[in-house]
Amino acid sequence: MELSKRMGWKIPLFKILFDEEDIDSLTNAIKAGTHWADGPCIKEFEKLIADYIGTKYCVLFNSGTSALHAALLAHDIKQGDEVIVPSFTFISTANAPIFVGAKPIFADIEEETLGIDSEDVKEKITSKTRAIIPVHYGGCPCKIRELKEIADDYDLVLIEDAAESFGAKIGDKKVGIFGNSAMFSFCQNKIIATGEGGAVTTDSKRIYKNLKLIGSHGRDVADYFSSTEYIDYIRLGYNFRMSNITAALGVSQIKKVNTIIDMRRDNAEYLFKKLSQRDEDIAVLKTPNEYFNVYQMFTIKVKNYRDDLIKHLLENDITTKVYFFPVHLTHFYRNELRYTCELPITEKVSKEVLSLPMYPTLSRNEMDYMVEVINKFFEVV
Repeated sequence: MELSKRMGWKIPLFKILFDEEDIDSLTNAIKAGTHWADGPCIKEFEKLIADYIGTKYCVLFNSGTSALHAALLAHDIKQGDEVIVPSFTFISTANAPIFVGAKPIFADIEEETLGIDSEDVKEKITSKTRAIIPVHYGGCPCKIRELKEIADDYDLVLIEDAAESFGAKIGDKKVGIFGNSAMFSFCQNKIIATGEGGAVTTDSKRIYKNLKLIGSHGRDVADYFSSTEYIDYIRLGYNFRMSNITAALGVSQIKKVNTIIDMRRDNAEYLFKKLSQRDEDIAVLKTPNEYFNVYQMFTIKVKNYRDDLIKHLLENDITTKVYFFPVHLTHFYRNELRYTCELPITEKVSKEVLSLPMYPTLSRNEMDYMVEVINKFFEVV
């Protein structure tokens, strides 16, 4: 019998860390019997996020995608504008400019952090360029300082897509404070999770006010459900609100974020040491000096037989995933929007990367088993 079947292994790609505090927080929000949509947990969660990241303001949304959509609207990105984005990302990074009538322009990535390449960004700037959306991939900051210099030099809006990197930092500065605004995601596989959810942080009072209007139908009111007065509508808005119940979970989750990050980093260090011994077959991504990686994902590059390795791991009850297939090669962008791009590093990296299971409660036994299965595969191919 196979080792995996005999020992009953089943290692998912991720698990959410939760405790009784999360359950109590949700229970209390429900038992309040009111304010399930808009309520006090929203303001509390927004303040906790802003304080943690180090910005003046934070606005919650029902998803990271809604948050990014709202951020572009708040910064007045519109029809005819161009927004430079990576193709090596989740598709919402590229779709968000289209939501507001702008055109995503793809730039290549660099191989150290797998973030957008500042040199290629400069090559893609035109008279129509209004914004850059860099992605902090998998918990590691991208080369955001270089990108900020470019944005400042060309007077461009810089919106950080930090969906995967809550708590990551360069030196003592967390991602989310380098740009004009930043988006975070609290989807179930992120550093802290609320099931679905997102946020935008900013130091701009104007952007903050716009975000508040955009997220709740454009109405100028603090609490629609409690007000008995006429409510005016200031601008076009959407129903992008996070519920008070969801925010209650966020409040309890963020209170243990440093513990979650420490557990992830300990596991990543253990896997790094184990897998670095097989450098003839795989490359473990190294985090640059000064960079603080929170390891929302643990990504390796497989030099040969990646797809066969994926199959082998799955046969041994280990779940893996390729993040990301290039957006510019998807059916929608290639066949519907007719994009043709030269992004050699993006296409090369996307054929090599593989994300292994990574979560706070991943045990040493589970990690040893993962390494054993990987070693066994390369010994016979």
